Amino acid sequence: MNFPLYFSRKIAFSKDNKNNLSRVIIFIGRLSVALGIIVSLITVSTGFGSKKAIKERLADFSGHITVKSTRSNSSYNTSVLDKQGLNIQKIKALPDVESVQKYAMVTGIMRNEHNFAGIIFKGVGKDFDSARFKKFLVAGTTPKVTEVGYNHGVTISQKIANDLHLKVKDSIVTIFSKADQKPIYRKFEVVGIYRTDIKMIDEQFVIGGINHVRKIQDMKPDDIGGLDIFFKNVNDIDSDFPEIEKLIGYKNYAEKATEKFPQITDWISIFDTNIALIIIIMLIVVIINIIMVLLILIIERTNSIGLLKTLGASNSQIRATFINYTLIIMVPGLLYGNIIGLGLLLLQKFFGIIKLNPENYYVSTVPVDLNPIAIISISVGILIISALALIVPSYLISKISPVKAIKYN
Repeated sequence: MNFPLYFSRKIAFSKDNKNNLSRVIIFIGRLSVALGIIVSLITVSTGFGSKKAIKERLADFSGHITVKSTRSNSSYNTSVLDKQGLNIQKIKALPDVESVQKYAMVTGIMRNEHNFAGIIFKGVGKDFDSARFKKFLVAGTTPKVTEVGYNHGVTISQKIANDLHLKVKDSIVTIFSKADQKPIYRKFEVVGIYRTDIKMIDEQFVIGGINHVRKIQDMKPDDIGGLDIFFKNVNDIDSDFPEIEKLIGYKNYAEKATEKFPQITDWISIFDTNIALIIIIMLIVVIINIIMVLLILIIERTNSIGLLKTLGASNSQIRATFINYTLIIMVPGLLYGNIIGLGLLLLQKFFGIIKLNPENYYVSTVPVDLNPIAIISISVGILIISALALIVPSYLISKISPVKAIKYN
């Protein structure tokens, strides 16, 4: 028989605990554990959820990895992608790649009697992943591009639509300028309106047919300005990036979605620091409370400790008994903390109760990522760290004299 575990369970579930002063202390200990679990779950789930949601929005709009010509540099007017060493079929055949779409971009100005807006016209081809883009649509649809002739339908952002007072089926004139040439005018019909909640995208990008860009940029009928490569999982970007670089040729370069907007990447990295800081603070609070519970329980049961020593129990056995006792006390706090924390997170996940300003946070509602490993790790981690933290204060038991303890009132 494991004496420390057996005895700790006996005193933990004894009816005497319901009628002594330790009841309040036990309640405070359990409350601190429950609050620690709740705060930790919310911090980790919303923090990782925000990181994942922002990364996915960036990637789903413009590709997890983008391939461009080195001549494009940082310009939004794309140069023709060099075909030497570029193997699109091998890229598509990679296990983690879900789809590849071609595009070409050119800058312009949309103008009407209400206002004007500087835009980046992203011309897409017949391989455009409209199903992936559908999540961004708030009205209408995406352009139906066949690459035969010129498709005059465009999908604009809600920000541009509001600035120019446009709605689906409205027409809009766009001006494209080229060096040493007269401006080029194109009239488009708004077929859809999208919103990504990412300011740098919503303020600029318009989706249309690639043949318009080819004509404006004097490109050949089969020329493309770049490739958007989509993976099955956003977490595959870093691992597959080197393999992509081998298949694009030395005159082209690959760019991760997270590298296109460094200010967003820097902002996302703050989440890791904040998550770690909050978890550490909550651990400190829980550990301090649990240590106080242990010390008070030791003082309250001094007579029992003296009796156990008199009957031959060693200091290590008594220490193990009280550590087990304290950990058993924590279990209801862990249980209720998980129930309440997960309940709140599920409400937010399915109903989006808490809203955010997308101009500041890049998402309109607080995103939640319910990762089972993270959820289990929080509870197990708090339990293990608390057990280790209780070892040092439990040595107070060795200082208790059996003779004096039995006389203690």
